[in-house]
Amino acid sequence: MSKPVLQVIICSTRPGRVGPAIAQWFFDFATKNDQFEVELVDLASFDLPIFDEPRHPMLQKYEHEHTKRWSASVKRANAFVFVMPEYNHSYNAATKNAIDYLNAEWKYKPIGLLGYGGVSMGVRAIQQLKPTLSALKLIHAADITVSLIATPVVEGVFPGSDILEVSATQMLDELVKLVVPLEPLQLH
Repeated sequence: MSKPVLQVIICSTRPGRVGPAIAQWFFDFATKNDQFEVELVDLASFDLPIFDEPRHPMLQKYEHEHTKRWSASVKRANAFVFVMPEYNHSYNAATKNAIDYLNAEWKYKPIGLLGYGGVSMGVRAIQQLKPTLSALKLIHAADITVSLIATPVVEGVFPGSDILEVSATQMLDELVKLVVPLEPLQLH
């Protein structure tokens, strides 16, 4: 039996972002953990404009190539970790836009949220996103929060810490527990 696919999604798309460094740290950790086949997915590479499909995503009748590529990526995954910044006490618009492009592709898949920011460590972004996840039947598994003040990205590298590794292990354990029982409910 092959390992389930975990997508670590870089949710920030702005120039100068630190999300790729944090996502790379988690990707490397999850790969060594060896419970998943891990994919690093950069939301910026899909170049999704503000939601521009003429039909509701529930119909899955996508017209645009960017939507078809995004749908295929999300459909392939069994679980997700969103690596997401906090902007103005909430999550960023690129994350909301990417979520709204799809519907059935998200359903009954476990998700972990790795938020980052200043003093608040991304906590408010994580809390704001949870109702949206629930509406799409994404199953929230665990959170990790990162203070960029305490553990900054230096020269493009996020060093992590022992406590973050403990949290990452717990997140991966929770995600893998949910994959098998939820799999029969997912779109195939």
